[in-house]
Amino acid sequence: MISIDGLAVEFSGKTLFKDINFVINNKDRIALMGKNGAGKSTLLKIIAGAQQPTRGKISAPKDAIISYLPQHLMEESNRTVFEESLQAFSENLEMQKQMDELNNQLSSRTDYESDEYYAIIEQVSELSEKMYSQAEINYDAEAEKVLLGLGFTRGDFTRPCGEFSGGWRMRIELAKILLQNPDLILLDEPTNHLDIESVQWLEDFLVNSAKAVIVISHDRAFIDRITTRTIEVTMGMIYDYKVNYSKYLGLREERREHQQKAAEEQRKFIADNQLFIDRFRGTFSKTNQVNSRIKMLEKLKIIEVDEVDTSRLRLRFPPSPRSGKYAVITEDLSKSYSNNLVFDKTTLSIIQGEKVAFVGKNGEGKSTLVKAIMGQIDFDGELNIGHNIKIGYFAQNEASLLDETLNVFDTIDEVAKGSIRTKIRDYLGAFMFSKDDWEKKVKVLSGGERTRLAMIKLLLEPVNLLILDEPTNHLDIRTKDILKQALMDYDGTLILVSHDRDFLNGMVSKVFEFGNKRIKEHFEGIEEFLERKKMEHLKDLETSGK
Repeated sequence: MISIDGLAVEFSGKTLFKDINFVINNKDRIALMGKNGAGKSTLLKIIAGAQQPTRGKISAPKDAIISYLPQHLMEESNRTVFEESLQAFSENLEMQKQMDELNNQLSSRTDYESDEYYAIIEQVSELSEKMYSQAEINYDAEAEKVLLGLGFTRGDFTRPCGEFSGGWRMRIELAKILLQNPDLILLDEPTNHLDIESVQWLEDFLVNSAKAVIVISHDRAFIDRITTRTIEVTMGMIYDYKVNYSKYLGLREERREHQQKAAEEQRKFIADNQLFIDRFRGTFSKTNQVNSRIKMLEKLKIIEVDEVDTSRLRLRFPPSPRSGKYAVITEDLSKSYSNNLVFDKTTLSIIQGEKVAFVGKNGEGKSTLVKAIMGQIDFDGELNIGHNIKIGYFAQNEASLLDETLNVFDTIDEVAKGSIRTKIRDYLGAFMFSKDDWEKKVKVLSGGERTRLAMIKLLLEPVNLLILDEPTNHLDIRTKDILKQALMDYDGTLILVSHDRDFLNGMVSKVFEFGNKRIKEHFEGIEEFLERKKMEHLKDLETSGK
């Protein structure tokens, strides 16, 4: 059992939260919810010991292992993937190494009666006790099982970590956490860099094998499947619900309705008493009653109604410049990496103004085709970009590419040109960055704030072809809806790479299906596409092998 007692965090004269108290029990599966900036990631860091609170404490058993996966990590390592994953067992492996060295000393020494010999025996006995208290583990087999579950191939095991993208390095870090078999796993947006198969594997692990879990996620389906308890951080307080996310939403609405009713009754109560005080103030016969009611009102605790996030992301893309009829045309387009054929002899066209989706399992070529369109890689065959096409590109890791040493305002000011510089403050306000946020360094922003900041950079210049690779990573559910509406209103051509069926539904009119070295063009929306394939979710497509 891990307890959080009297936790408070204050900075720059503001209170993020205060007097937070709750207990984490074995087998708890907790979703940590709240609007962006409410303090969810800060609370997770404090529990992990990565940040200190202003007041309060975290109490845990002496031998408890708490493992934490933040949104942004990991320093490049020269170790191979397999070697890095085995770092999860570094303490155990170090003990085994010490044991081997001590046993070698005992076998080579003959001074059996010496103090040094007895000292070595005591060390061996002490280490043995520690080692025997732990379950016997086949380290290599466990590392292999977890790495394969998270999407690595055996061929990846011997590759240096530095060869992998930030998303794959995060998977390596996640593998190390899972291998430690911790008493509490803290996960901040763990699904952002996982394909659907890996998400399903992680869900199964967390439900069936983890001891206790706290997760921050904007993936509603993921948190609904793995959590049984929801803790909401709001207005510096927490509310603890023993239900999953979907049921919590209903209970939260009931709570607000009760609060509003109680607040209205209290306002009427205060108004009635104030009317009595004003009417009879100075009336000798009513002095005691007046004074009594004044004291009562002074001591009265005002009922607060929980905040509703009324800030609005007023997102609107600039009108797109005029262009030719076609945005992208390919003929017999092929791409290989060494002996690995990604796709072969692909012929397709995207008409100006179309909104299309790239769907399929990770590694089947969606991002490769995007890179070809962007002119970032060589290829065989023909690929033509239409007349006067101006491309705006939002990469999957766009938010992590921001310069962490800059503040919010300078991040935009650095790339804004000409008259657009006079509108920087308007853009920041439209994307929910208040004046108080302008001086914040990028490194202290949440994942959602970073994504919104990266999105502003995309809007600084009008384009007529938008290519968005997993744009909803780190965005909360409400902001996803606002972005979706803005994209539906956008008058240019849109290419969306996404695993999110709800986000794509109703927006795209054509689906490009990637798989088996081919790209199939389907002239239908995502709902019709899945219905025709007799599939309920995009994950069914990705795991079907079809």
